[in-house]
Amino acid sequence: MCRLAGETEHFGGANPDPNSGRELLPTNVIPRHYDVTLEPDFEKFTFEGKVVIDFDVQEETRSISLHTIEIDIHSAHIKSGDTVVTSSSSITYDESTQVSKIELKDAVPTGKTQLEIKFTGQLNDSMAGFYRSTYKKPDGSEGILATTQMEANDCRRAFPCFDEPLHKAKFTVTLIADKHLTCLSNMDVASETEVRSETSGTTKKAVTFNPTPLMSTYLVAFIIGELNYIETQDFRVPIRVYAPPSSNIEHGRFSLELAARTLAYYEKIFGADFPLPKMDMVAIPDFAAGAMENWGLITYRVVDLMLDEKASGAAMKERVAEVVQHELAHQWFGNLVTMDWWEGLWLNEGFATLMSWLSCNHFYPEWRVWENYVADNLQSALGLDSLRSSHPIEVPVKRASEVDQIFDAISYSKGSCVLRMISTYLGEDIFLEGVRRYIKKHAYGNTQTDDLWAALEDASGKPVREIMSIWTKNVGFPVVQVTENTAENTIHVKQNRFLRTGDTRPEEDKVLYPVFLGLRTKTGVDESLTLSEREGVYKLPDLDFFKLNANHTSIYRTSYSQERLTKLGEAAKEGKLTVEDRAGMIADAGALAVSGYQKTSGVLNLLKGFDTEESFVVWSEIIARVATVQAAWIFEDQAIKDGLEAFVKDLVSERAHKLGWQFSDNDGHVEQQFKAMLFGAAGMAGDGEIIAAAKAMFAKYKAGDKSSIHPNIRGSVFGMALKHGGKEEYDAILDIFRGSNNTDERNTALRCIGRAKDPELIRRTLELTLSNEVKSQDIYLPTSGLRSHAEGTEALFSWLTEKWPEIYKRLSGNPPILGSMVTICTSSFAKPEQLERVERFFQDIDTKSFDQPLAQSKDAIRSKISWLQRDRDDVATWVKENGYKKANL
Repeated sequence: MCRLAGETEHFGGANPDPNSGRELLPTNVIPRHYDVTLEPDFEKFTFEGKVVIDFDVQEETRSISLHTIEIDIHSAHIKSGDTVVTSSSSITYDESTQVSKIELKDAVPTGKTQLEIKFTGQLNDSMAGFYRSTYKKPDGSEGILATTQMEANDCRRAFPCFDEPLHKAKFTVTLIADKHLTCLSNMDVASETEVRSETSGTTKKAVTFNPTPLMSTYLVAFIIGELNYIETQDFRVPIRVYAPPSSNIEHGRFSLELAARTLAYYEKIFGADFPLPKMDMVAIPDFAAGAMENWGLITYRVVDLMLDEKASGAAMKERVAEVVQHELAHQWFGNLVTMDWWEGLWLNEGFATLMSWLSCNHFYPEWRVWENYVADNLQSALGLDSLRSSHPIEVPVKRASEVDQIFDAISYSKGSCVLRMISTYLGEDIFLEGVRRYIKKHAYGNTQTDDLWAALEDASGKPVREIMSIWTKNVGFPVVQVTENTAENTIHVKQNRFLRTGDTRPEEDKVLYPVFLGLRTKTGVDESLTLSEREGVYKLPDLDFFKLNANHTSIYRTSYSQERLTKLGEAAKEGKLTVEDRAGMIADAGALAVSGYQKTSGVLNLLKGFDTEESFVVWSEIIARVATVQAAWIFEDQAIKDGLEAFVKDLVSERAHKLGWQFSDNDGHVEQQFKAMLFGAAGMAGDGEIIAAAKAMFAKYKAGDKSSIHPNIRGSVFGMALKHGGKEEYDAILDIFRGSNNTDERNTALRCIGRAKDPELIRRTLELTLSNEVKSQDIYLPTSGLRSHAEGTEALFSWLTEKWPEIYKRLSGNPPILGSMVTICTSSFAKPEQLERVERFFQDIDTKSFDQPLAQSKDAIRSKISWLQRDRDDVATWVKENGYKKANL
């Protein structure tokens, strides 16, 4: 699954017995094959179903337990051919475990048997299980399609099943639908026949698909609806992109052609053929995540699959490429080889994340994605993992419902960073050889993390398990503090757990990580140095120039003295540091200021010294680090906030004007993003010329000239129009949202609309958020814009408290989206009294479905409270001494 472009006590360290306390189904029967028949009713929003499950009975039994949610079971029989051997005497349901227990009239002996269940389910609108999605047809009427999202625990909404990843089985799916509708599933079509519908009495078609290979229930998928498609034969098996009539199907061309190349590339580097007879990728109008890797039938948000290259910018093209390649990597990692339980989720998501970057770099080397990896994936991982309420990569999961909260930056980003770290340690070729051995040995089976370490050890001869288990089984990461002894040309390094709140307790700092130091000196990089103890001393030829964590391939922060940081800033100007080194150094410095290892003024001075920097990635990190300060200072004195804004303008305006904001076909992919970023940063910081240019573009745009704003800067222009405008601009952007047929444009309008600060416009934004105009999948978009100013941040939390019953009812069927909304509405606070309000509001609410994001949100607030207490005066003095005042427009 691909995440969106986005607690109580944290989970502890390694669990000596991972099976201990797990809530699992009994193993008295083992499923081998499901024959599933489903017929949805698009008027009643229900579906009729029958499932016939072939079992191996392990021990004589009088009961069978399966997972169900919102499934009404009408009958259950044990059969032998067409003969009923025994029927159910009673069926009981445990709501807390989501288990239906079928008590049988007679005992079933060991051996093979068959269970037939007839049932009715709900075609829900929660984007979970077998659900309905709506879209506007070209004639303005509403279209409905039935689709699925089974991961993590929602196959049980579609049919009674053994909904645990270890229970791999084969699936034969039959869909009964109106003749004009397209029916899709994981496999290709085996037969299509006319049938008389038992529910409607009309003649329909029954489409039966070929049996799947052995696979887990969370990968089962089927879709019924009006769909158009395009196809390519450029790969061994046919690949198609499908979309409802609301989308221009040709916008799927980029993803289609990339998929053909990517599957061929993955076959080569993984040493295993894609084993299914076709690959379909489908744009779904209502979709909670970014995409889902269902075997042979990948589903996507429309915006993450369909790309109008004329109406979308370079960043959107890169996002679509990354998502497509992420899901295709899952066809091996997760689908062919599957974790045995959810604490191995990182094996799926960390691998798919890393492989998408590897593939992107292979096909688009000019994008320089590994430079961006340091500013994107690594910082995402370190950001979340610096909170006390983070969790280990291998997080002990007792109940399957807990897994919804770990589809986060730890499983995805930190997981991929650990893999990249071991790849650097072993060498990429040896790493990939280990991966090939892992896939070959475990194809169609289930694994634990140790199986991967064993394959990598087999390929490399190195003690991978010993080194890497510490990283995956423990929460957090270290900060490495560096002190220098100039008389002896040595550096002393010491590791301690890093917490953003700066208050690490001794009992939280017992883990010693094997830290790959990656020492860069003027003679090159020494990758052999590993700090496995609390501290160590290393001899250098001299101390003129050195830097730890070369290219930031390892997971730690480095804390230098202010003098060394200044020297590294000079080394950056002299070309001694790579882009990754420069971006990573800035990120480290910024994070260390937040936690109290350094003064914020020192970081601001460091950033000020990067005036000759030429890299887009480094500039994105510079801007991000100042934005982090601005976000923490959002409720502080206006003069200080104005001063920080003026500093940003001082940093970026000259370069923004130098690069300009005209785009041509001759601009490279990275150059386009660089121009767009500087234009937006300077304009939002008060650059008068850029604001005037943006206003002129916007005036033409709302008058109907869509070419007046290049897609690369559409969001920035909308943002400036709202920041410096009023009701007229707000209404114009709302009209764009309502009238556009382009999902990217609509999302941009929705994402920006919260930037309006006027109380009446804030009220309208919040009303819009819960209206029928905004799909539940997009509810986070207008609210995220409100976080850009103090007025919106306050209004968001008041709205959350006032509308909680309505918000909870709408999103409770989809815990990840609910958790995101809780984070959005709380984490921007920065004052003690605001934290108290959050704690007071949730104290009497059942938070178990979002306790992790809530705890992380509160930790984030605590870190800002501590930071402001330490550096409030430091920043005020710096702003004053450097002469930053509000720029005159």
